[in-house]
Order: sequence, then C-alpha cells, then structure tokens
Amino acid sequence: MDTIEQEIERLRRDIEQYNHEYYVLNSPTVSDKEYDMLMKKLEQLELQHPEYDDPLSPSHRVGSDLTKGFEQWPHERRMLSLGNTYSIEEVDEFVHRCSDALSGQEFSIVGEMKFDGTSISLHYENGRLVRAVTRGDGEKGDVVTDNIKTIRSIPLRLSGSGWPEKFEIRGEIVLPWKAFDELNAEREFNEEPLFANPRNAASGTLKLQNPAEVARRGLDAYFYYLLGENLPHDNHYDNMMEARKWGFKVSDAMTLLKGIDDVDNYITHWDTERRHLPVATDGLVFKINSLRQQLNLGYTAKSPRWAIAYKFQAERALTRLRFVSFEVGRMGVITPVANLEPVLLSGTIVKRASLHNEDIIQQLDIHEHDMLYVEKGGEIIPKITGVESGDREPDAPSIKFVTHCPACGTELVRIEGEASWMCPNKYGCLPQQTGRLEHFVGRRMMNIDGIGEETATLLFKEGLVKNIADLYDLKPEDIKVLERFGERSADRIMAGLKDSLNVPFERVLYALSIPFAGETVSKKLARAAGSIDRLMAMTSDELTAIDDIGPRIAESVIEYFQNPANREIVERLRAAGLQMEIAADSSTERSDKLNGKTIVISGVFTKHSRDEYKELIESNGGKNSGSISKKTDFILAGANMGPAKLEKAKKLGVPVIDEDTFLNMIAD
Repeated sequence: MDTIEQEIERLRRDIEQYNHEYYVLNSPTVSDKEYDMLMKKLEQLELQHPEYDDPLSPSHRVGSDLTKGFEQWPHERRMLSLGNTYSIEEVDEFVHRCSDALSGQEFSIVGEMKFDGTSISLHYENGRLVRAVTRGDGEKGDVVTDNIKTIRSIPLRLSGSGWPEKFEIRGEIVLPWKAFDELNAEREFNEEPLFANPRNAASGTLKLQNPAEVARRGLDAYFYYLLGENLPHDNHYDNMMEARKWGFKVSDAMTLLKGIDDVDNYITHWDTERRHLPVATDGLVFKINSLRQQLNLGYTAKSPRWAIAYKFQAERALTRLRFVSFEVGRMGVITPVANLEPVLLSGTIVKRASLHNEDIIQQLDIHEHDMLYVEKGGEIIPKITGVESGDREPDAPSIKFVTHCPACGTELVRIEGEASWMCPNKYGCLPQQTGRLEHFVGRRMMNIDGIGEETATLLFKEGLVKNIADLYDLKPEDIKVLERFGERSADRIMAGLKDSLNVPFERVLYALSIPFAGETVSKKLARAAGSIDRLMAMTSDELTAIDDIGPRIAESVIEYFQNPANREIVERLRAAGLQMEIAADSSTERSDKLNGKTIVISGVFTKHSRDEYKELIESNGGKNSGSISKKTDFILAGANMGPAKLEKAKKLGVPVIDEDTFLNMIAD
C-alpha cells in the first residue's frame, strides 16, 4: 500500500499528465469531473501533510496551453481558474459563504453560461484591438492577434462610445456545433483523427500558424469579463452590458440574480435549455456583481472567492446493442462500430458509436445484444463507457473482432505497434479503392469541383473510373448519360479537372493516398525532394534525414513507389498535366547560402514564427533538425531557449546565433 508521500507523488504525476493532454495535446483522456476530484484529493492531502509540500506541485499552478511557436506576453492581471462544483447544494454554500464574508451586506449575483472553448484576453487602446493573448499558464500567454482578427464576431474597432482609453476584456473562443460538424465530416472523409469536442477543435484552431486556415474554420467568441481603470460602472453586469454596446458578443444567458432561489432556478433552467444553444457549454458561472465586494472577498492562490463554476453532469444513457459492424477505411484500417437502439442524448438521436479497435472491445467485455452505457458530455462524439452486464442475455457470445475483411474477404493483418487491424488487399478491396478516389478529389487535395463522395463512388461503380488516373480520361459524353447528370454537370466536372492541373505538387502528393503520409508529412516530403522523380528514387536513409520523417513513413513511401501499378498511375497523372515538382515560388527567394548546413531552431522569436524560419532555412538550401548533435552547424535561438539545449550546444561546441545574425546571413 502506498505511503502518504507516494500517494501525493502519484497524484501529482497523474495530474501533470492530464494537464499536458488537455492544454498541450488538446486530447484529454479523463473527464473534467475525474480531473477535479483528483485535484481536490491532492489539495486535501497537501493541506493535511505540509511536510510534503512542493512549489512545483500542480496544485500551485494553472494549467498551460503555451506553444513555442508564438511570442509570449505577460498578463497584466493573472488569469486564474475558477473553483468547480457539481451540485446545487455546493453553489448554495458559495452564496452563504459570500454573505457571511460580506457581513450581511446586500449583494446580487450574475449568472453566466460557461462556454466550452479556449480562454482569450483581448487588449484595446483608443477603441482599437492591439493584442490578443491566450490564457497560457495564467502568468503569461501566447500572442495570437493575427488569428483572432479572423474571427468575424470580434470587433477590431469598437462601436458606440464611452469605453476606457485602455482596457482588457476576457472571453471564450468557441467553435459552433455547425462548424464543428462540418470540420469533423471533412476530417473523417480524409481519414484524419476526429476532434473529440468543439473545445479541442477551437483550441487547436487558435494555435494554427496559418490565419487563412483559422478563418476558414469559423470560430466564434463570447465575452464575460471587463477589466481596467476607469470602467463605466462599479458592477460587473452593467459593464458587460456596455461592452455589448461596443460590439462584443455577450451571451443573452447573462442574468442578474437576487438570491439563492434565483440561482437554483437558473441552474434548473439551463440544465436542459443549454442543449438548444448553437455552441457547446459545460456549466454555469456565478459571480458577485459589485466590483467593490469582489475586491473585499479577494482571492485564493488559484481562484477568486467571489466566483464559482457549476459543471453540468455528462449525459449518459443505457441502450441495447443491435450489432457491431466492421467498416473499412481508405487505408484499409478496420473500425468496429456499435449499432445501437436509437437513444436521445444531448439533444440528438444516437444510433452509432465507434468502438475504435479490438482492445477497446475486449476491455469493455462486450457481448451480443448487451445493454451499453453511451455518454456525451464535453465529448460530443458518442462513446461507449460501460456495459450493464446484469441485463446480459443468457449464453450471449462475446463480440469477436473479424479475422477477414468484411468487404473483400482477405485475411487481416495487425498494424505493428498499434491496436488496429487492416486489410492488406489495397488494390482489390472496394472501400479502399473508392476511398482513395474520394480522397483524391477532396477540397484539400485536388479540389475537383463537381465530384463529391457520391459522384466518385458512382463513377467507380459504373466502370468509368477504376483508379485516380482514370479521372483525366473522362469525356463529357461519359458523364452526361449518368443518372441525375446532364450537360451542365458534365461541364462543371470537366472544368474542375482542368483547374486541378494547377494544384501544387505538395497537394498532389497528399492526394495520392500514400499510407502514413498525411497533409503535413506530404508537404515535408514534397519540399525536401522537390519532385516526384527525386522522391521515388530516395533511399530510406535519405527519407529519414527529412525533418519529422521516421522509419515507418520512409518504408511506406518506398513500398508505395515500388508498386508498378502506383508508378503507372503517377506517369499517367504526369501525362495528364498534373504538377509533379515544386513550383518556383516568386514570394520565396531561393538560394544555396545554407547549402549542406544542419540547423536547430530553439526558443521564441519576434520577427518570424518558427515555421517561417524553417521555410527560410529550407529555401536557402539548409536542413532543419529537431535535435542537437555533432552534425549540427548552428542553433538559431530566440528567447527562452531551453537550458538543456544550451548546455548541450556548449558541450559540443555548436555555435548559437540570434535572429538578426541569421537574417543578415541569408540577406543579399
């Protein structure tokens, strides 16, 4: 049995891991409630045993979403987290505590929606947006002003009048349900990992290095806190009503409440009504309205005493498993799907839920026609969380993962190092064939107007297109005779095929469906190789020398181009006029000033982003590396370079240069 000290250390390690998954990876593996319970347990033990206190304990800090690729900015006023509760009784206790601390003074409470997104702090001067900073670690955050400017609901210049010369407003960046569904549908089509919930999608989008992609995804923002000198009113509610007049999106759910009965009714109302909102929410927030009373109540080390968050319970339902289907993806990966008796959950009818892989089925111990618990809380994608084994039918057999492909009958193989099985019949399995065709014509690949998922499948089934190269042999008369097609549809598709000849090589490579070569990997391969001919000739050592290309990807690329059928497709696409080499980019001058040099980038930069510096290195003939070795020629260092890297550089005698030195080095 663990000693108290060991239990405290275990809790700290677990919480730190969950912090990393939530704030850095945007991929949480535990629910908010589980996390909060662990934190409360740690805080309790540390309070009872101060001899084991540690200033680096996660109980002494706010989780971080800092990203090295962004400039960091200190918060003028710390961005603290709120204390959480999961019961109305605990919210009532909060009201009583405030009443006692205020010695019987009259006070009102503001009820607000707790939006499930990512926190933001906006700074305005003279009515203009000057800076947007993420919450980060509460002390400092990432500057994401360019990305924030793409969100149409955020005012760049204020309306009306009466705002302070300088102020800060805090809010939540969210991804509406409609935009979230569209984004996940697109990712599913491209066989990319789906976002578990809008919060992860919003957080990941806000940290993209390309503002154009941020703008495309359709983020939104709600604001809930005004800070600064010379605010228009001495209370929170009226200040937010003023902010609404200046152009900020303030939720209609924000309400002035007079006492415990109002608070309880507010909770009861929104516990159901929230399901009709266009964005995700995970709770409510209650704040003392008077700024003077807020000041009197003060703060703990982590959160204000004048506010509390009430978290909604994750919605759970019990329904019967009808059957498990096994579905074949574009790359041949087999995904088990639980087909359920329809059940209403979080306002939508749930009929299906992914079981992900064989290991999940075994862990849950699912049998045929079992009663399954389905949950949707912060996780909008339905997930199976348990089995009600007491309702199991007598002698019901356990669910067995298929051994052969459900589409073509080929024996499945296990993907090395993973829990997934795949069909190896890449070129004779119908879902894989049609999947590659659907992928090829997709918006982020060849973007062929007029050919969507249904049309691609129809062309294949009609025998007009058996592989992606066949698309460029299509004639208008082939298309016009198809059901629901006519001359206009045919002309649109032919024009789309013609336009696709201008798609850059990076996207052509991604469109080929090389296993493990997603969008980012394809871009790295294309830029490192320069042409399809060079890529097809590269050895494993040459491929793995490319930044972020490991042995598995290298092996997959070599295997793909060793297949005569794939080489024939490439040659037919080349003959059709597709781009098979990197175009000379007039916006990026190329030189050999860094030819043969291996460079490591470290730290935070002010003049260019890390990705832009990587582009500059590559466009001047250099090679980016993620680690320092004797082969490293120099380190391009910004602020906050890691001490371990600096020490290693000194030990190996690797020069360290700053931004200005580097830019002068590549200047004419």
